[in-house]
Amino acid sequence: MQDKETQLTFRDFHFEDTLQDGLDSMGFEHPTPIQEQTIPIIQKGKDLIACAQTGTGKTAAFLLPILDKLSKVPSETTNTLIIVPTRELALQIDQALQGFAYFTSVSSLPIYGGGDGQVFEQEKKALVHGANIIIATPGRLMSHLNMGYVKLDDLQHLILDEADRMLDMGFVDDILKIVTFLPEKRQTLLFSATMPPKIRTLATKLLREPEQVSLAVSKPAEGVDQSAYLVYDKQKNALIKHLLKDENLNSVIIFASTKIKVKELERDLQRAHLKAKAIHSDLEQAEREEVLRNFRNRSLRILVATDILSRGIDIEDINLVVNYDVPHDAEDYVHRVGRTARAASTGQAITFINELNQHKFLQIEKLIGYEVKKVPLPEFIGPGPAYEPLVRKKQFNKPDNKNFKRKKKFNKPRKD
Repeated sequence: MQDKETQLTFRDFHFEDTLQDGLDSMGFEHPTPIQEQTIPIIQKGKDLIACAQTGTGKTAAFLLPILDKLSKVPSETTNTLIIVPTRELALQIDQALQGFAYFTSVSSLPIYGGGDGQVFEQEKKALVHGANIIIATPGRLMSHLNMGYVKLDDLQHLILDEADRMLDMGFVDDILKIVTFLPEKRQTLLFSATMPPKIRTLATKLLREPEQVSLAVSKPAEGVDQSAYLVYDKQKNALIKHLLKDENLNSVIIFASTKIKVKELERDLQRAHLKAKAIHSDLEQAEREEVLRNFRNRSLRILVATDILSRGIDIEDINLVVNYDVPHDAEDYVHRVGRTARAASTGQAITFINELNQHKFLQIEKLIGYEVKKVPLPEFIGPGPAYEPLVRKKQFNKPDNKNFKRKKKFNKPRKD
């Protein structure tokens, strides 16, 4: 582990200024281990096999060097194709890309099943006119490729994310067919949580003399008292105010998934006469710094922050970290929990799990290697949802699920 003085920062990768501006605005300072190891390899143009669990920061690991190249040498054609197993992952990657590329001119579009004819036409337009980065599920992309209008002659990068899952879902033939439409001279990156023989067989067909990176994920410190509540969204504010009645908690960070939630929670806590301030992307840098300064010197007791800014908040000696929403990446969970229990001290980490995010939290438990205790809700709040993570997995993680409505997007990425 590097000392804080010598720890690598994103500036050490010498990204183009507009991309670095995006990272600075999001509070991204230090890369995760997978980013630290893979970004230099990708920058050199080498093929790569990376074995890393979901939640290790791998999305930024492959997006940032690609965005850097596109920022330095802009393109009017499709430069990068990212193939993923599900529409949920396609949307997740595209949302991350929007944040990273906010100050650049890079365009992108997620392409997946479902939607009406208008959506299909929008996807066709992006493919014909060359959105810089296409994030696609295999089946939907094949539908477009079979119609003959997709031009990928200038493609420079092919990325396969969650490759083991795609093979488990039977997409290997589609992937091999898609590759026949791509230039032979390209950079290919394969990311997988596991590396069974069938993945290595696929890699030999697609990659040329690849570099290999395999990463083990760290676990939360033993001094952290971790717990979780099964709670409906409408119950969360009552629960958080109940927990914050403990005046011994003099330093609390609450992470929520969107700035709208952060603003609403800030107002609700202030109405309850709790000393809370929010930090999100709508604040000017000077305003953010003032809030953080007040929180560090303990003149502010409660800090409410968006997920997108969570990595940039470097504050130690936190009594309590609350995940108001389940973190999207398991690595973010480990990172946040690590804010407590520094230097052999103890701390608390509490996560609110609604009925839709139970499987996501199960993935966090798999990553850290044990089950986090589930605490009953106080009686006055009422009963929460039943714990059924495997049932939710079957319902919400199907590829090309027709019940999922996509957002229209084919322009410059928006802010979080």
